[in-house]
Amino acid sequence: MYRYRSRRTVPPGRQVVRGVAEASGASPGSTGVAVGVGQPSRPARPTLEMVAAAAGVSRGTASRALNGEPNVSSRAVDAVIRAAAELGYRPNLTARSLVLGRSDSVALVISESDQRLFTDPFFAAMMRTVHRELSAASTQLVLALARGDREREQLVRFAAGRHLDGVLLISLRDGDPMPAELERAGIPVVTAGRGTVPVETEQSSGTNAPGCWVDVDNRGGARAAVEHLTGLGRREIVTIAGPQDMSPGRDRMLGWTDALAAAGLPARATSVVFGDFTEVSGYIAMRDLLHRLPTIDAVFAASDLMALGALRALRMAGRRVPQDVAVVGFEDAPAARLADPPLTTVRQPVDELGKLMVRILLARIRGESTVDGQVVLSTELVRRSSA
Repeated sequence: MYRYRSRRTVPPGRQVVRGVAEASGASPGSTGVAVGVGQPSRPARPTLEMVAAAAGVSRGTASRALNGEPNVSSRAVDAVIRAAAELGYRPNLTARSLVLGRSDSVALVISESDQRLFTDPFFAAMMRTVHRELSAASTQLVLALARGDREREQLVRFAAGRHLDGVLLISLRDGDPMPAELERAGIPVVTAGRGTVPVETEQSSGTNAPGCWVDVDNRGGARAAVEHLTGLGRREIVTIAGPQDMSPGRDRMLGWTDALAAAGLPARATSVVFGDFTEVSGYIAMRDLLHRLPTIDAVFAASDLMALGALRALRMAGRRVPQDVAVVGFEDAPAARLADPPLTTVRQPVDELGKLMVRILLARIRGESTVDGQVVLSTELVRRSSA
């Protein structure tokens, strides 16, 4: 009797029977291996029916218990959760989304250039807050960039395909059609700021109507900053303003104008240079203002990054801060505390902004009618060494 073991590699999962050559008197040329064509049997995936049976409840009760719906006794909920854990049950999310008409996903859409997106700490802070709030609500965050017509159209098509339950929009420009297009597609929207024009539809009413937003008191915060400068006795107060097609840029410039008027000071066009909220634009604007008005004794910058650029330009021009020129920014970014000198600025509640945007959007998705869809948050002047 001839003994033979094959060295042939057998694909994983195939059934192998050894010793065939031993039993049949096979010749030395035989393989000695019989390979079964069938796959090893797999345990059936636990179903909702199996969970219900194990818990001793109906399928409907098991479904309501797992979805956290009301009108299910705590005893039944405990039994269903215990049975699901013991069986290793996992819900079919695709089927669930089809039944409920929801994807459990929300997009945070940023309409901004790469330069500002990756250098301005405001966006990182917003992403952290939004992610935290959505995770607590068992909702997936989808981050999207919409910086032109093509990207905007792609986003609207994606959302209209029911891949998203709602959209959070930040850094919008005036006249951006995206909020209206999303609302027409039946996608709830909440924006940061008021720089959008509501669209009227027959279905729109109450809090489900377009125009839900959360904003900070940009005008009041800027007014407080400039009033602080006038209170220090400064009289040649210029501003590095933000883009005027964005509500923060426009409102902060209005606050500068308000405070000058209250102090009996003129708001001259030559006292304004526009930036784009970046440090580079603040540096360029400050150099321009020093050339125009050598007697400047204070500057209000509409963002901390622009204020940091202004500090650099003043230092290079030999101007001392705050002795020669006082500087105030807006936002209270981490870099404001590390500036030389530390920057006096207006603190905006970024964490609260993101938190409220998420909560309003989730309430709209659930169809709640009591949510306040338009909120303005207070700001705070933070005094440091620059003014």
